[in-house]
Amino acid sequence: MTGLIQVLGVVFGGLLIVVGVAESFFIRDQRLQRLFVAEPDGVQAAWLGTLNLGFYNVIWGIGAIAGAIMLGGADSAGGRTLLLFTCVAHVILGTDLLLSERRLWGSALAEAGPPLIITILLLV
Repeated sequence: MTGLIQVLGVVFGGLLIVVGVAESFFIRDQRLQRLFVAEPDGVQAAWLGTLNLGFYNVIWGIGAIAGAIMLGGADSAGGRTLLLFTCVAHVILGTDLLLSERRLWGSALAEAGPPLIITILLLV
């Protein structure tokens, strides 16, 4: 079971890093603006916020990957704690995203779904 949790944690962390890089550096790309519900005229004004948000996601992703790797090592309790904290945070953040902007239901599901599964696996 630990191997499955580790794989899911690394995949989830990788997803957060990819999204974070997209938010930080590619928000101006018109092909991605729909993902962020960004209006072409408002992208420049939103860029500073998405830059910051993107770096948050990259850091959360690194935390998830570190926790997943640590889970299989000598400090498995520390890895479990780090991964659990990261996952619970993203279940809450994904729920908040859904409640605050229903048009982003797909993003909310991607943000909250995988960490919810990991959280359940860690707690059983």
